[in-house]
Amino acid sequence: MLIVLPPSEGKAAEGSGPPVGALSFPSLDKPRKRVQTALIRACNRRDALDVLGLTPGLAGETDKNRALTTAPTLPAAELYTGVLYNNLGLNTLDPDARNRAEESVLIFSGLWGVVRITDRIPPYRLSMGVNLPPVGGLAAFWRPQIAKALDPVPGLVVDLRSATYAAAWQPGERSVTVRVFRDGKVVSHMAKATRGEIARALLQQDTVPDTPEELAKLLTDLGYAIDLTPPSRPTRQWTMDVRLS
Repeated sequence: MLIVLPPSEGKAAEGSGPPVGALSFPSLDKPRKRVQTALIRACNRRDALDVLGLTPGLAGETDKNRALTTAPTLPAAELYTGVLYNNLGLNTLDPDARNRAEESVLIFSGLWGVVRITDRIPPYRLSMGVNLPPVGGLAAFWRPQIAKALDPVPGLVVDLRSATYAAAWQPGERSVTVRVFRDGKVVSHMAKATRGEIARALLQQDTVPDTPEELAKLLTDLGYAIDLTPPSRPTRQWTMDVRLS
């Protein structure tokens, strides 16, 4: 089973380890270097905030980006601090669940493509939705690269990404995308919290679901109200709606 997550805008302020070195999925190293170089150059432009879609209050984020090659790093499990990650609580998992997380959790990134929670990376700011000169739209840039890296990895894919990051890899019918509803409406903030809770719950189970139906049954047994819908076409994902009371 793979649990695929978006990053979070909220990140730890700084790391304490050596500059970024070897990361998981080394086939992505060349495109990572290309995006990193383009990002540093973009942050030296007068219109850097416009390019990155940042407000003036976030101007300090460009300083972090300019220091990417020398900045201290920390594990991805400690870097991301948003609502989803707070509810996932990677650093409070028991040893068995933590081992499962190291094997199965993948975090998508506009800068790094995809990383594991043990990969050491520095704080940065780059959304997958950015059109980064001269690379172009990052989701389109990463899509073929990530497909080559992840398509051969077996197992059910539990897709907890936002739409921006889901655009960078479409695993097809072995994947279940999770949506969260309350009173028939999508709830964005609660969706992040619920996705984090679901990821944690799955990591704490000894049983690993192999199919969308097994995933739905497992979460139903854990107390979630689930509606599972098969894909409209073989190349599309299953959809699992979580209904909050």
